[in-house]
Amino acid sequence: MTANDLPIVAFFKHLLDPFIIWSMLILTAWMYDEDFTSYYLVLVIITFFISTYIYERILIYRNWRKGRLLAYMRDTLMGWLIIIAILIFLGYATKFHNQFSGQVLLTWFIVTPLMLIASHLIVRSIVTNLYNKGKLRSAIVIGANETSLDFIKHIAELPFLLISYQGFFDERNSSRIANDSRSDLDELTDPSIVKTVTMPDKFGSRLGGLVDAVPYIQKHNIEIVFISLPMSSQPRIQKLMDELPDTTASIYFLPDIYIFDLMQTRFDYIGDVPVVAMNESPFVGIDGVVKNVSDFLLAVLITILLSPLMACIALAVKLTSPGPAIFKQRRYGLNGEEIIVYKFRSMTVTEDGANIQQATQNDQRLTKIGGFLRRASLDELPQLFNVLQGRMSIVGPRPHAVAHNELYRKLIKGYMLRHKAKPGITGWAQVNGWRGETETLEKMKARIEHDLYYLKHWSIWLDLWIILKTAWIVLRKDNAY
Repeated sequence: MTANDLPIVAFFKHLLDPFIIWSMLILTAWMYDEDFTSYYLVLVIITFFISTYIYERILIYRNWRKGRLLAYMRDTLMGWLIIIAILIFLGYATKFHNQFSGQVLLTWFIVTPLMLIASHLIVRSIVTNLYNKGKLRSAIVIGANETSLDFIKHIAELPFLLISYQGFFDERNSSRIANDSRSDLDELTDPSIVKTVTMPDKFGSRLGGLVDAVPYIQKHNIEIVFISLPMSSQPRIQKLMDELPDTTASIYFLPDIYIFDLMQTRFDYIGDVPVVAMNESPFVGIDGVVKNVSDFLLAVLITILLSPLMACIALAVKLTSPGPAIFKQRRYGLNGEEIIVYKFRSMTVTEDGANIQQATQNDQRLTKIGGFLRRASLDELPQLFNVLQGRMSIVGPRPHAVAHNELYRKLIKGYMLRHKAKPGITGWAQVNGWRGETETLEKMKARIEHDLYYLKHWSIWLDLWIILKTAWIVLRKDNAY
């Protein structure tokens, strides 16, 4: 159980939602006087694993925590439709679909998402009632810094954690903390945050120094303690850990690694040894499988549909200018390894050296049809074969020429982190206006910021949104030349 799941969300994820999905199938079979055979039991088990994965991926529990009821209901229905599609596919692929009553399954398909939504609304009403009655778990923070400030704001935004923040302990007095963290304190002056957490001051009440923490916890029966001290304070942390077991409080440590702008930071295990993953690729484990499978299937489908168009473009390139139809250029791929990227040739030159000039508006090097190909992004279509080779993705950071990589990695912090994923035919930067020439360092920085945002927030739904938005932008022919 994670801190984000305390206390109600874990109840949904691990108990209530699976119970509703199972019980609705059993109840529906009973209503239609259908024998609950071993095939139905297998269906229950398969549905449990599929639904757990799907609902985790589409973030319905995050929407629940944030209070986004419409978004939660929308995503619950969307997720259930995906679950149904997967079950139908598996049923016909294994030829087990004849083992089930169509009437039972249809009713189950309709009733289950409604019951999921209804149960969440009922529990939300119960939790709201508890919150309004003050049935909260008391909590304190030990250590005033950027990490703890961000955490207090987090508690304020998630009232359904049922945590009542009491104040903080720090060796410094309030005026010194204010001087040390002025910008962070100002961020917490939002009236809604102050009202939710009931803070008398900007950062809340300073309850004393570190030596006062344990006596206060004992006297006021504090239930949760969040320690937010820097790693350099190991002696103080050790002293606290020696004293806190004399209380009944649950203890959580807020590591200060989160003050850094890291990518895909999470706790993990290597064997039995706990480790902290930092700057990890988002495409590890099952997410990597989902990404690769979706890339391959989409690439096959699009290639089949557009193969006549690609053949015509290749012929047009050959007939209108001397040189090959396909232009090959070295780019950086996954983990910074060099790959060969394919494009329809749109220029009279085929540069791939140490100095490469980006295409500009009204570029004199464009062939007769090169400008049209670039404006319509048709020159990128051969990269579908890069995707089929496993070297590129449909969606990801756009690959830059090797020469440009070597230049910008020295000028832009975190530039090489974009290579923690396969390069894409389209990307988050491109659908947000950073498509085409980047003639200034500021424009390239903006593109990289969007690339890193994509890696930090990846989901299959974000990929689908980028694909749809790319199609719209291509039809409008924005920003490419």
